[in-house]
Amino acid sequence: MKLVARLLRAMTEPTTEDEDLRTWYPDLSALSDRDLGDLVPAAYAVGREAPFVSMSVRLRVEDEAKQRQPRYTPEACERMFQALVGGLAQRKWADLELGVGALVRCTEPWPDLAGPARTLVEYLLARERLDQPFALLAIGGLAGDDVLRAVAHRLDRVRQGPIARDELDLVLRLEPAERVLLAELFDTRSFTSPAVAPHVWERVAAIPAFVEFARAAMEAAADRVRAVQEGEIPFRADKAFTGNEVAAVGHAARIALLRDEPWLPDLIDRLLPGVSVAPTQAKALPSQAMLYEIVRAAQEFPTPELVTAIRTVRGIVRHAGVPKQLDKMIKKVEAALAERTEVALRLPELGFGPDGVLRRDLGPYTAVVTVTAGKAELTFEKDGAALKGVPAPVRRDHKAEVAELRDLAKRVSAQLVTLARALEGGFTVDAVHPFARWRDTLLRHPIAGPAVRTLLWQIEAAPGDWRTVLPEADELPDAADDAPVRLWHPIRSRPDEVRAWRDLLVERRIRQPFKQAFREIYLLTPAEEDTATYSNRFAAHLVHYRRMFALFRARGWTSSLLGPWDGGGSDEAVRTLAAGEWRARFSHALADWQGEHEIAGTNRVVFDRRGDGGWREAALADVPPLVFSEAMRDVDLFVGVASIAADPMWEDGEGHEYWVRAWYADLGESTRTRREALERVLPRTRIADRCAIDGRYLVVRGELRTYKIHLGSANIVMEPDDAFLCVVPERRAAGARVFLPFEDERLSLIISKAFLLAADDAIEDESILMQIKRGA
Repeated sequence: MKLVARLLRAMTEPTTEDEDLRTWYPDLSALSDRDLGDLVPAAYAVGREAPFVSMSVRLRVEDEAKQRQPRYTPEACERMFQALVGGLAQRKWADLELGVGALVRCTEPWPDLAGPARTLVEYLLARERLDQPFALLAIGGLAGDDVLRAVAHRLDRVRQGPIARDELDLVLRLEPAERVLLAELFDTRSFTSPAVAPHVWERVAAIPAFVEFARAAMEAAADRVRAVQEGEIPFRADKAFTGNEVAAVGHAARIALLRDEPWLPDLIDRLLPGVSVAPTQAKALPSQAMLYEIVRAAQEFPTPELVTAIRTVRGIVRHAGVPKQLDKMIKKVEAALAERTEVALRLPELGFGPDGVLRRDLGPYTAVVTVTAGKAELTFEKDGAALKGVPAPVRRDHKAEVAELRDLAKRVSAQLVTLARALEGGFTVDAVHPFARWRDTLLRHPIAGPAVRTLLWQIEAAPGDWRTVLPEADELPDAADDAPVRLWHPIRSRPDEVRAWRDLLVERRIRQPFKQAFREIYLLTPAEEDTATYSNRFAAHLVHYRRMFALFRARGWTSSLLGPWDGGGSDEAVRTLAAGEWRARFSHALADWQGEHEIAGTNRVVFDRRGDGGWREAALADVPPLVFSEAMRDVDLFVGVASIAADPMWEDGEGHEYWVRAWYADLGESTRTRREALERVLPRTRIADRCAIDGRYLVVRGELRTYKIHLGSANIVMEPDDAFLCVVPERRAAGARVFLPFEDERLSLIISKAFLLAADDAIEDESILMQIKRGA
């Protein structure tokens, strides 16, 4: 309480005793959420003419409040509204979101706020400040029906489009507390606002009138694009909906997605293609804004059906820039879907048989769509014999059916990608499924089954007795229908068990949809025990920044783009894990942006735990081992793939010293896993007698020279003088045909180079031969 009183005094009536607050930064994390609720009104009331110390404390209080969830007593709510009114003269505006936020987070019944509410709303209406429409409606309702009607009348003049006006009519019919909830969600968050309060979406989704509006709005939007496609409404690029309508449909979509309404997939399948492809040959979209708004809704409340619909649209849209933007957005959707386990693993059967095969007769030929662990493939047969390509009569007489089946194969492949991402993302949330549901809806599912059966699962047959099974090779143990089932992770097993599973996968040639048995694990090191709250394991690396930034997005990390502008020199990449309970932060900074390539330097990794309404930095020893391992695995990927050490052409000054240092560095976890895979795969190849693994290198004996391929970077030097060899193998090189139990681009590259160099006397590429013969 002493700290609260001192901060209040510093913002309202500072004394000489408070001057140290100019440079002393007290730990505001010690404040309770209620303490923050007492301080925020005072912070807002600090004006531009206030002493520097008051402004300094105000900024720190506001920054803390943005990271937390302040709680307001009725008295604090009243002070918040008084501060908003008091600031009108100076600001010529009031941040109504702060008033709404105080009401949403009020610990007791609201005080009578009719007076300040009327003052605020009448002032803003007189100056046409309508940029917080839902807050205007919510606070206008507190002032009285006459003020609420005045707000509605003014908004009705500026809100364009029937769907937007329907939403306005709905808001007027709601109760005051319901209008406040909508304002918390639907108005743009102000700079000083905290994140949306917990459970507000669920509370809005429980309002029957809004659920009715959600369905009506989605149906109206679908009908609109049908009319555009059929020519009833003239096509104009990105003009099918007004901006207000896009926002209203976005609100409706989020509520329907949160509730997982059964009627939604059909409407999405009608709406998304309709807004994405012009009825003419134009590359423009009927509503690019609506497409992106629906995808943003999916980032918050994803469903597998919507992810599949987005992927389908991504394949048919004609606008050159839209697929790239969708690719970026889909990564976030998939990361969110992985943590929404109650819907993430749901897949339609689409007419496939129990064996994962769909057959359709096309005259004397049969089209066959077959589901494997990773994708669906369309092939053709005649009299039971497989054919190469599409038979000419089928191409001629069954164009529509072939196009439909190709589209089906693409959609199923997209669903399998979504399933794999959702399953893999379940690691950090420790997702558990009831045995009967897992068996019947996943293991025996005609589309999901082939992928699910190649993964390792743990079934709790009895309390504490977790049994690991590979359904592709093992019988399932007897278990109760409600027995927990979870994905196996190597961090939970002994090293000998991990080795046995890896051997079995290679022996049976079972390829997993994502790296599971060969998954790297990262345990706390003595150095990290010493640093306690941060890890330098992946610090001091030089990386191609744009490549690393792309990997951030691919793995569901968020980060601002760095560049030579104010504040663009450094940032943190952040990923939330364990259903929002933990987050990892990976700091990095630009090292050089003057040259041809943007180079960044890497720094420490830290972990935060959610608590007391905000994030609190945690000791590494307190991070759950699986969460720690999965986060560090991502960072290892960023550094390993983007490092300039993996660039065979790097010759730049100081960076070259790092390049050489990385060549001799100890192997990291990902490289050790790559070496283990090679030890199992190479003996089964025709070049086995020419290959040997020596520490960090794969040594390949050719006819002309002997070569060392680095297992981390895939770069090559030649014996005896360690002269560097630059090789860019063909995409479809021999190594690409070697069975690998998981997908790893670097491992495939190493094997491709090994096949090439083992037969170096057959190389025809003069640029390679010249390098080899120069020192042979």
